[in-house]
Amino acid sequence: MDEKDLIFFKNLLTDRLKELLAQADNTLIGMTEPKENFADPTDRASHETDRNFELRIRDREHKLIKKVKKALQRIDDGTFGICESCGEDISIARLKARPVTTQCIECKTRDEVMEKALGI
Repeated sequence: MDEKDLIFFKNLLTDRLKELLAQADNTLIGMTEPKENFADPTDRASHETDRNFELRIRDREHKLIKKVKKALQRIDDGTFGICESCGEDISIARLKARPVTTQCIECKTRDEVMEKALGI
């Protein structure tokens, strides 16, 4: 992978990381606000459901933050864009679609087929 592509992906991942961290800060601020009192139990249940949904989304985003940080580390150590399974280059198209990926499409497809066959 050439230097121009590495700069592109580093900027893309850095921007995504900033965006995810800003969303996490907003969630934290929203969670620390005083609790509302609901006269209607249905309103309270709806509020709790919305809050739990948001927490699940933030948990997924937290996992993505870790993956983005690892991808940035791979850029720094020179292993970004190299499949961890076979050692071949990961295509630019795949990296543009999923910049945190660690496997080429062939290895990922093979792993997914195995997972499905084993019922994992």
